[in-house]
Amino acid sequence: MNEPTTPLSTEAKAMEARAQELSDRVVGLVDAVSSVFLGSRERGLLPLIHSTLAGTHVLLEGLPGLGKTLLARALAAALGIEYSRIQCTPDLMPSDVTGTEILEGGEGGAGLAFRFRKGPIFANLVLADEINRATPKTQSALLEAMEEQQVTLAGKTQILPSPFSLIGTQNPVEMEGTFPLPEAQLDRFALKLDVGYPELDVLDGILGSRHKMKAELPENYLRGAEILELRALSEQVILGPHLQRYLAALLIETQPFADKARHGGRSRVRLGASPRAGISILRIARVRALLSGRFHLSREDIDDLLLPALAHRVVLGFEARSKGVEVETLIPEWKERALKV
Repeated sequence: MNEPTTPLSTEAKAMEARAQELSDRVVGLVDAVSSVFLGSRERGLLPLIHSTLAGTHVLLEGLPGLGKTLLARALAAALGIEYSRIQCTPDLMPSDVTGTEILEGGEGGAGLAFRFRKGPIFANLVLADEINRATPKTQSALLEAMEEQQVTLAGKTQILPSPFSLIGTQNPVEMEGTFPLPEAQLDRFALKLDVGYPELDVLDGILGSRHKMKAELPENYLRGAEILELRALSEQVILGPHLQRYLAALLIETQPFADKARHGGRSRVRLGASPRAGISILRIARVRALLSGRFHLSREDIDDLLLPALAHRVVLGFEARSKGVEVETLIPEWKERALKV
């Protein structure tokens, strides 16, 4: 005799069915964006999509002309959310980003009043193009938006739309007229993804498809409300205590004091990864697991995010860099020690 279905199991089945439905649409979304941006899926496109769905921010680094702006536009179109682009320049002011209050009134000055005019930061997906060309004063205007999803102007707080994510781009080669991002701002980017030069077959496809004056953007596959729903479902993904401790131990391994204790009083690391790094990894890993049809995290979900999540956060000392040591070469060592905790 079959046992009666409990309300809890019915709710769980409904949740799994809805997660599967949204996951199937994300698969179509990935294919649609891939048809516009022909770069790497595994190293670039998928982490960017997972990060955006998780509500975190991404820094894209690559040479000019590799399609970073097109990728952001295509992603916003496929997600069905409002897109805004900020072209960062040295003369860009904070009010050009956040908005400003303007004085408005009727004829003859009747009914004069200040009204807040929103800046380009008020969108669901914001592209800060060549972000390192903006001055530190303007870059700082993004900090509150990225962390608190709000901006404060003239003592008044303005809430940004939800969902909200920011994509920053920068050229790793040209340094003239730029202002390198401080560590505090770099830490607010969950991932840093390198947009590399395309391989021969990919470049051949790009040249063959760019005969049109304007690229055709993909159709909508999701809506803003569904992104928030998928994000809420991802919060139900279970994190095992052993994985939580593994990630905590790994973050400890990135700290200068831990490295110093293991290398005779001399540390190769000048600045380690913050707790915010671990929180960002878990948020994106949960989305990744959900889209893979799982309501539990695996170690692979975490490990695959370590390099893009730590490479821009962990600052190595001069001695380590002079010997060719990179964060990528240290991660296997940190993982091995974290597994023993």
